[in-house]
Amino acid sequence: MQARQRISFVLCVLRMGASVTRIIGIDPGLRRTGWGVVDSDGVRLSYVASGLITAPVDIDLAYRLRELFEGIASVIAAFKPQEAAVEETFVNDNARSTLKLGQARGMALLAPAMGGLVVAEYPPNLIKKSVTGAGHAEKRQIEAMIGFLLPKARVESADEADALAIAICHANHRQARVRLAVGTRQ
Repeated sequence: MQARQRISFVLCVLRMGASVTRIIGIDPGLRRTGWGVVDSDGVRLSYVASGLITAPVDIDLAYRLRELFEGIASVIAAFKPQEAAVEETFVNDNARSTLKLGQARGMALLAPAMGGLVVAEYPPNLIKKSVTGAGHAEKRQIEAMIGFLLPKARVESADEADALAIAICHANHRQARVRLAVGTRQ
């Protein structure tokens, strides 16, 4: 009887340790929105998929935003992530461009929220630092590290690489966020 209890306990611990969280990272943009999906077990990362959502530039803003929202929603439906991470907006010199990017970001936040996912936001420097070790890394450095961290990934654009970097950043910081959330509820 005692041996049976130990086996049950070990199996329970193994199942708990093998818990995998699927994360989608989203790099919002009006012309091109990158997305990347990874699985994280808390120690290892696995590449699932990545891609690009594009909207025609010759249609009105409202319809481009709809294309973006529907594209993200379809990716979420196809890959079924449990959590999402979105890059925070940095302010440009051009206020109009920043405002439009903010609207695209709104769609990138709304689509996973409507799907019931946990949604986190990270500043660009933290994302870069999480992946490359430097907060002011260049695009090619991010792409190189994505290739190293996710060797099965076949990234075809900087937007895809950025989205995967956002997902990796969330995988690295999500446990701290969970501990903070639990601590504030007590």
